Amino acid sequence: MSTEPPAFALRRGRPDDAGSITTVHLRSKRSAMPWLAEPHSDEEAERWVREGLDRFEVWVAEVHGDVVAYVAFEPGNLDQLYVAPAHQGVGIGSTLVQLAKDRSGPPLRLWAFQRNSAARRFYERHGMATLNRTMSLPLQSPQE
Repeated sequence: MSTEPPAFALRRGRPDDAGSITTVHLRSKRSAMPWLAEPHSDEEAERWVREGLDRFEVWVAEVHGDVVAYVAFEPGNLDQLYVAPAHQGVGIGSTLVQLAKDRSGPPLRLWAFQRNSAARRFYERHGMATLNRTMSLPLQSPQE
């Protein structure tokens, strides 16, 4: 039995990915931040994802044809990055951050919840620096 993580493929997100992206978003968020209130239903979350597919550049990572991660960004702003819990720690998130940096151009800003220390450590490993501390934590990549 192989201990190698499964290979993943990247591609642009499509409107028909909204359901899969929403599933990744909700599972990942609930796993990483169980303390975070959920003021919206799952259906409202999927409508929000559909709107994001029009507003942002969205890329997905697939393993065996299933969406397991996504990133949504625009120039200078990383809006969303979520990796399904079962697929974390194998380089998918790192690849998506680099893709956003390459396509967006520096500096790349994002917000992370201050309590989400795992996300903060992840972004700091990728060169992001804390700009300000609030309930959410803005981070920025260096101006390369």
